[in-house]
This record gives sequence, C-alpha cells and structure tokens, in this order.
Amino acid sequence: MENKIHETRMRVKYYETDAMAIVHHSNYIRFFETARTEMIRSLGYSYAEMEESGIWIPVLSVSCNYKTPAVYDEEISVFCSIKKLGPASFEIEYEVRNTADGTLHATGTSKHGFTDKNLKPIALKKVRPEIYDLFQKCLICEK
Repeated sequence: MENKIHETRMRVKYYETDAMAIVHHSNYIRFFETARTEMIRSLGYSYAEMEESGIWIPVLSVSCNYKTPAVYDEEISVFCSIKKLGPASFEIEYEVRNTADGTLHATGTSKHGFTDKNLKPIALKKVRPEIYDLFQKCLICEK
C-alpha cells in the first residue's frame, strides 16, 4: 500500500491466538477496526463524537487476505488509509505488518456508509462538510 497514512501499533495478546500460538484469522478484522478508529481519532473527531452529532458509519463489507501468520507477543503495525471517498460511502485499505522487520501479515479493505442514527444514507459532504473534509485528509490520491 502506497502512502501509508495512519499507523496503529499493538502487541498481539495471548487471547487473540489459537492453539498454534498464531493470531486467529477473525482477529485481523478487529485489528482493522482498531486502526480505523484510531485513524479517525487522529483527525480530532472520534467515532463517539460523530455518533453524538448524528453521523453513523456502519460497515457494509470487509475482506482480509492472509499472507504470513502473526504470533503471540509480536508487535504489529496496522496501516490504513481511505482508498475511495464518495458522497455517502468510503472504502479503507489496510496492511498488517511486523513493526520491527516489516513482514506483511495481511491486507484488507472495508467499505462503510455514512448514515443517520436510523441507518438512512446521507450525503456527508452536504450534511456535515467539516467532517467530510476530515475524511479527505486520509484519502489516497489516485495516480
């Protein structure tokens, strides 16, 4: 992934692993969620603040491609950035890497909608342009 916008570091916990001491596949989706939350927080506007202001960002789809296993007590970095930003949705891409040597463990994407609290789609750029502008700060420019 070019232009790694946001990095979230974490250490693999014992309960995130299976009997082979490798990260259970389901936990990569949790790693994506943690990184996405921290990326948005780094812009100065948390998920909680967005929801309080009436903006919800439900997950529409998520995918993960596994490359090499991460293991218990390993420090990993999850890189994420916004790949696509539309009026009522956005897509994030992720990479999970070993922090020390950069070994690639997984890649993935998630797609989200912008909705009100009743999950009715909204055009964020029109409804809350200041929040839309924050999302643009994490957008990868297509070449």
